[in-house]
Order: sequence, then C-alpha cells, then structure tokens
Amino acid sequence: MAQPSDYAILQVLPQLETGGVEQVVVELTEAIARTGARALVASLPGKLVAAVERAGGTHISLDLKSRNPFRMSWNGDQLSKLIHSHHVSLVHAHSRTPAFAARSASKRRSIPFVTTYHGAYNQSGLLKRHYNAVMASGDRVIATSQFIADLVRARHHVGDDRLRLVPGGVDPARFDPDAVNDGRVERLARSWRLPDGVPTIMLPARLTTWKGQAVMIAALAQLRHRDAILILVGSAQGRDAYLKSLSEIAVSLDVDKRVLFAGDCADMPAAYKLADVVVNASTDPEAFGRTIVEAQAMRRLVVATDHGAARETIRAGETGWRVTPGDPAALAAAIDAALDLPIDARIAVGAAARAFVAAHYSVAAMQAGNLAVYHELLG
Repeated sequence: MAQPSDYAILQVLPQLETGGVEQVVVELTEAIARTGARALVASLPGKLVAAVERAGGTHISLDLKSRNPFRMSWNGDQLSKLIHSHHVSLVHAHSRTPAFAARSASKRRSIPFVTTYHGAYNQSGLLKRHYNAVMASGDRVIATSQFIADLVRARHHVGDDRLRLVPGGVDPARFDPDAVNDGRVERLARSWRLPDGVPTIMLPARLTTWKGQAVMIAALAQLRHRDAILILVGSAQGRDAYLKSLSEIAVSLDVDKRVLFAGDCADMPAAYKLADVVVNASTDPEAFGRTIVEAQAMRRLVVATDHGAARETIRAGETGWRVTPGDPAALAAAIDAALDLPIDARIAVGAAARAFVAAHYSVAAMQAGNLAVYHELLG
C-alpha cells in the first residue's frame, strides 16, 4: 500500500503575495507536509514564500500570471515537465490563468486535477464565461461556501459527483484576543499614529474597486460619531490611480484627516484588536470573506454587505450586522448602531461571534476537508 511519503501535491497560483487565497495555500502546504507527503507550490515569488517554506513546503518559481495564449501553452509544458521530474501525484489550482496550464499538464501526465473556486467571478461575455469555466473543470471542484457551491451548480452544471463544499477557516489560536498582548496593540497604534480615545473603524482588504473602500469613505462622512477614524488596511498592489481617487474622495467629503491608508499589516490579530468595528464593504459578493471571520474570531463587532458568503459567516443581529451593498447610508447606520452598544452588549456580541467561528470555520476543518478530497482521488 502507498504511504503518504509516496505522494507529492502541487498547488498552483499566480503569485505568493498577501491575500486570502495565498493564505489558504500556506495552510494547505502545512497540512500536506504534516501527513508526510511532499508539498510543492508553483508561482511567482512574493511575501509568503518564506511562510510556505516554514510550513514544510517547497516553492518553485514559475510565472503563471500571463494570459497570453502562447505563454499559457508554454506554462503547460513547464508544468508537465515539473510533474514528471518531481513525481507529482495531484495538481490543485487556486486561480484561473494557472488552472489552464495545470489542467493541460495534469491530463498529459494522467494525474488528478483539483480546483478551488475562490471567487464569484464576473461573467460578462462569452470569453469571460470560458475563462471562468476552467475553475469548474477539475476532477473535484472545491467550493469555499454554500453560496459558491450553489453558483457552481447553476453556472457550470457541476454535480455532486465532483463538487465538494469545504468552507474556509481561520486559526483560533492565532486569532485569539486573549493571546494578543497590549504591547503589540500599542506598537501598532504608535506606528499608525492613532489618536487616543476615538472610535476606530477598520476595513481590511487590498485596495481595489469592488472591495468598497469608496463606499466606506462615503459612509464615514455620514456617521453620527464624527470623531471616528477609518483605517484602510491593505496595499494598492500597483493600483495607484485607485489609491489617488480614494484620497480625492476623502478630501471632497472633508474626512481626509480621519482616513488612514495603512498599507499591508504583518500583525493582523493586533490590528483587529485595535479596531472597534471591522467592515467588509465589498460591492460584489465575497466567495468566503476571510477578514470578517478573522475579526469575529477576535471578538470584534463586524459589519458586512448582505450578499455572498457573508449571509453564512455572519448571523445578523447576533454576531454582527449585514447591510445593503453599495449603500453608504445603510453602512453608516449599522456602524453607528455598533458603536452605540454599551460595553456589556459589545462583549456579548463578541463572545457569540468567536463561538460561532470556532464551531463552523476552523482552519483545521478546512485542511481536513481538502485532504479528504485528495484522499478520494489518490486512495
């Protein structure tokens, strides 16, 4: 009988930069290595390469980002050679462009191909539908929420023979407010030069249009809590025009002195603990919405737009608030309601949120679900 050490799992994605998908890759690397199998990750290098290596994986630098058809075909050849030379047993694709090359190489080498459908993906036009469909072409297709599972069934007609629901998860030990000492929080507050004693609202997301930073800034201008400050945690990743537009919106609404563009943060548990309210203002549905789950694990008050997986990850009125997408007035009203809560009510909501996340969204359950999919295909 084959032993775990006989297997090698290759994950592919565009680049190992910061983000929810990238963090999933790191967590799966750790789970694969823990079984004794070899964990390989092919992508462009980035900030999380060291995390993959610490997790017991091997990073292989390969540019899988290009959508040029000739480059994608060449990448298929490179992955086929990599599969052969590293004796890869299964390929797991986490993004659309790398998935084309990975599917081609997997078929060529007659090994299983797995995809995780990490986004709702816009479907405008025939070419976009074809582009998205690659994420539903795996021997197993993993959905990160019930919302995504329903979307994949309806959009791509994937049946229960191939579709598997494996919700995302967070590490309850890392995202534990009791494990974050005041020194970490104070250091972060000093580095961001935050004023003392004012309500703090945080929106953690990369700076891109659909994450709703513009909606949040508009909501800030409508808050009753006029002293509240907004921290936008996340980098523009080259979207300088969008960053400039957000600054201009803040100036036009006379809230620019209350908006902090913090960039990436290496200590997100401390960042969450620093916040009074954590917001997800995405204008498009989230496939999972990792930051809202992390914030609830940290017992924070959370507000998110009422679509996508937020309808699963937030129990409205119990663990947080859900509001109409793209509506600054509704978002402001929910944030004001959260900030109005007395301390005992805040503690109760936070406790309910952490208990809910612990019961439904642990990283261990996510890892086990993915390993079960590999086991189905490899035996």
